[in-house]
Amino acid sequence: MGKKARPTGPKQLSLRNVMTNPSSTISFVQILGTGMDTGDTSPCVLLFFDQRRFIFNAGEGLQRFCIEHKIKLSKIDHIFLTRVCSETAGGLPGLLLTLAGIGDAGMAVNIWGPSELKYLVDAMRTFVPGASVVHTHSFGGSVGSRNEGTKAQAEKSSEVLLEDDVVKITAVLLRSQTSLPSDKKRSKRARVEETTAESSFADESYDVSVAYVCELPEVKGRFDIEKARKFFNRPGPHYGLLQSGKSVLASDGVTMVHPEDVMDPSSPGPIFILVDCPTAAYIPALITNPVLCSFQDQGSKQVTLVVHISPASISQLPEYQSWMSRFAGAQHVMTGHGTLNMSQPVLKSSARVVSRLNRICPQVFPISGLQSSGRQDQIKDTQEKDSSLDLISVGENLLKFRLRPLSSLGLDRSAVPEPFSMQHVQDQMLLDIPELLEATNKISDFWKSTSIESVSADALVSMDEVTKYYCEEPWLMESTPVTRTNHAGTTAAPSSDIVELHGENHESEVQETVAGSKSLTLNKISLEDIPPCLQGITREEMEIVFLGTGSSQPSKYRNVSAIYMHLFERGGIILDCGEGSYAQLRRRYGSQTDDVLAGLKLVWISHIHADHHTGLVRILAVRKAILEARGAFSPVLVIGPKQLKRFLDAYGQLEDLGMEFVDCSQTTYDADDIAEVEQAASRSDTEDIVETPNSSRSPEKEIATASSRIGLVRRSYSNSKTSPKKGQMRNYWLLPGANLMEGIDWSGRDKLRKTLSSLKLASLTSVPVVHCPHAFGVVLESEARTQPDGKRRKGWKIVYSGDTRPCQALVDASEGATVLIHEATFDDSMPEEAYAKKHSLTREAIETGVSAGVYRTILTHFSQRYPKIPVFDDSYTSQTCIAFDMMSVNLADLPLLPSLLPALKLLFKDDMASMEEEKEEVTEEAMVL
Repeated sequence: MGKKARPTGPKQLSLRNVMTNPSSTISFVQILGTGMDTGDTSPCVLLFFDQRRFIFNAGEGLQRFCIEHKIKLSKIDHIFLTRVCSETAGGLPGLLLTLAGIGDAGMAVNIWGPSELKYLVDAMRTFVPGASVVHTHSFGGSVGSRNEGTKAQAEKSSEVLLEDDVVKITAVLLRSQTSLPSDKKRSKRARVEETTAESSFADESYDVSVAYVCELPEVKGRFDIEKARKFFNRPGPHYGLLQSGKSVLASDGVTMVHPEDVMDPSSPGPIFILVDCPTAAYIPALITNPVLCSFQDQGSKQVTLVVHISPASISQLPEYQSWMSRFAGAQHVMTGHGTLNMSQPVLKSSARVVSRLNRICPQVFPISGLQSSGRQDQIKDTQEKDSSLDLISVGENLLKFRLRPLSSLGLDRSAVPEPFSMQHVQDQMLLDIPELLEATNKISDFWKSTSIESVSADALVSMDEVTKYYCEEPWLMESTPVTRTNHAGTTAAPSSDIVELHGENHESEVQETVAGSKSLTLNKISLEDIPPCLQGITREEMEIVFLGTGSSQPSKYRNVSAIYMHLFERGGIILDCGEGSYAQLRRRYGSQTDDVLAGLKLVWISHIHADHHTGLVRILAVRKAILEARGAFSPVLVIGPKQLKRFLDAYGQLEDLGMEFVDCSQTTYDADDIAEVEQAASRSDTEDIVETPNSSRSPEKEIATASSRIGLVRRSYSNSKTSPKKGQMRNYWLLPGANLMEGIDWSGRDKLRKTLSSLKLASLTSVPVVHCPHAFGVVLESEARTQPDGKRRKGWKIVYSGDTRPCQALVDASEGATVLIHEATFDDSMPEEAYAKKHSLTREAIETGVSAGVYRTILTHFSQRYPKIPVFDDSYTSQTCIAFDMMSVNLADLPLLPSLLPALKLLFKDDMASMEEEKEEVTEEAMVL
């Protein structure tokens, strides 16, 4: 039995307290996701009992799938991992954080896995509270350890993990032939532990994969009253004793009555096996394991169900098929990668929204990634080759196999979702909202007739018509004063929280009206309205794809934060990478996803909160595998806060991610600023400077002076009073005195320069913002380009806020930006929540863009209290856009983007009405109280 990890936090979260029920009447195995629409992750399998829940694997998207299908993860008692990697455990950090937030004290689960589990736990401790992962159990020993006792444990082929009145679970350890436990060939992890020297990890398969054998206790026969009456005059406690397996004396005082005298024969308990054979290197261990062999070829115990999460490329091999056929009478369910490819969404709620949005504007809401080629029924081909495999089924979302009661034993497809038709969803939308038909037709005509290269008079008329058709709300036809922070402001305003970069926190109530405030009316489009950087731009310049637009945790309609910047043949950039980002990429790009990931050159992470980075390891691991398969691997550059590096370094002992890291604080300046420091450093290397007692110039002083001016990294506090207190939500880069510089990561700067050059970008600048320690926004600027008129002008400028309160540093950095992507977590009725959690209100996000003179402001990171669409109010301007998951914004379409807003209001009018009703109910309740 594995050892229980010691608590690492100040408190220990409690496990769910349940009583075992040996007479449980309901039990089944259920498939919780197969990646049908994307094939992006390994399936999760649920073993259900009346009072107990067991889950096998917790890949990315598990929480979102369970939310979609109303499966309560708070009732899970144990999680078992077949392997410890991003594929099988990518959803674990988010799940643990969710459980830690349940109730007042939080909940925890038992987590089981092979010895590598400790590396995952160590990595997660950088951002997951230690108390939420204390109930972890590893088994199988440490592969390659020199300790003889541990080595003997590592050589065991199986281990019983749990055994009670409900179930017995045995872990069957399958070791790859390329990873044998010996001193001569120690595992990569063992070598790292035995030396303090840094070394690169060798390429090798996973050390251990686990098959789990779940044995339910036998089902006792029915108590036969008629037989009992032959021995006893009347019913009594003796009936219960007999049913519990004990013998009692008959009424005659002489005859001993045994349980078999009054009960029908017992039925053997069902047996369920989960098999994960990731590569052919594990097949020898699989087919020779003595525990698994004991259930084959008419053995003493017959297997009821085998669920295979082995890839189809492995499960279709002749030796694997032969091994399967030896389970006489067992039902096989195939759920591994490549087993099927069906255009059936895993997340139907999200797919319905995307389908409707696609009908409004297919250019901005493409659905190509959800339009797969249909089912490839490899199972049917296999059955034709081998008639002995007649009990074999394709795994489907929510497919069940009932284990108890025995009268219902077998497959149950009653919970499997109905087939999904995007065309049906779109047709139904137009039936429900008939006015959308004319609206979408007008948008289609307008977009077809309008382009950046040539804006015709007809297009201007079309824009007017669209405006008149949609804008029924009075506020859309009115002008609203545009406000800007008064830098000399002295009065605090809870809704502003504007912060100067190198001074005290300033929160100003005093705001001034900017001259020439823009009207909220949708204006006509002309060349004068289009920024010079966009004039003549092609559709191959850049596209912004919103992979996740929700906050905190995934929901049915919005995944957590992630943005992909597609630079086409130049490559791509990811800004934040929450859990499920890989699946979202596959939903967007379909069969082209591998090419997209192969071209990924840079990832930028704003801060260490889990909803912004826990999808990163999956992206990096898949990218590395793709490039290595193509024989053209090159590391990706990851830029993030220093805590992220701790996580990636710890995780790197588990899985090689193929990346290079640069601290965000090393990029808080642009190329022009760093040039002075580089020149000073260069002079210190080449000039023979002789200091005299009266000399005030030295290489060190010159570099320090230049560095201090631009406020670089490794800043120290001027005194203890200015240091943030433990647990305080403050970014210390914004505190007074935090502007001293001790050193520059020259190597990291050089890597960034080369990466930006390959992407044809002029600069990447991180901006400290007001959220948590080490929180940043980012500014990306493209290289200057020659315009159609022959003049060479500055390129486009994209700003992403990350998570922040309104921040003057971000306003300054956004000056004249082409696009500002700003978080708008709460609507304007929730200033207290926004201030407490260091997020922005809708109005504050929009005012940031207006103050900076931004061409388009796109709002994102919405609280999940707004499931489909945020609250609309008079803070919206004609430059404001709303982000949705799967929304793709091409730079060439930016001028046309605001024309979608009124159509979106029509589409979601019922949701908006219900939100207004909820707000009114809350207001009335507050007035009564």
